[in-house]
Amino acid sequence: MRLTLTAVLAGMIASPALAAGDVFFSLKNTDFVVLLAFILFIAVLFYFKVPGLLGGMLDKRADTIKSELEEARALREEAQTLLASYERKQKEVQDQADRIVTAAKEEAKAAAAQAQVDLAKSLERRMAAAEDQITSAEAAAVKEVRDQAVTIAVAAARDVIAKQMTATDGNKLIDDAIAQVGDKLH
Repeated sequence: MRLTLTAVLAGMIASPALAAGDVFFSLKNTDFVVLLAFILFIAVLFYFKVPGLLGGMLDKRADTIKSELEEARALREEAQTLLASYERKQKEVQDQADRIVTAAKEEAKAAAAQAQVDLAKSLERRMAAAEDQITSAEAAAVKEVRDQAVTIAVAAARDVIAKQMTATDGNKLIDDAIAQVGDKLH
């Protein structure tokens, strides 16, 4: 109601019709008619409670915006929580991957060291086997050379004895051999 009275007083004071000296409260005065129409318009707005409706609509819109902001805030907090959770999980996975890589490196080093030990043992066994084969081959070669030497010596002795020995010498050797066998057996 104050707004209506203020508008009427402002309209009367600021009216150019008053300045001209004409009668202001006449329906022939357009300024007065416009002022009446304005006052009527304002009265209709107040009668139908348009300012309350506008205020209600604005309040409803403000409440909607407020709830949307609260929802956005809640979503943001949830997103931050999820982000922190994923970052924590990523750190845990990275730590686990680092542990796996470290363990794999240690296992690889241990396997390499064991392979070197196994290789050294294998080489040792092969060297021992090769030395045994060499020793055996040397012994076989020495035996073969001795056997050949004995065979050659026997053949040479036979040839020498056959050329130098006569039948009487041969009979005499046979008799001596029989006597020696007889002495050794008795």
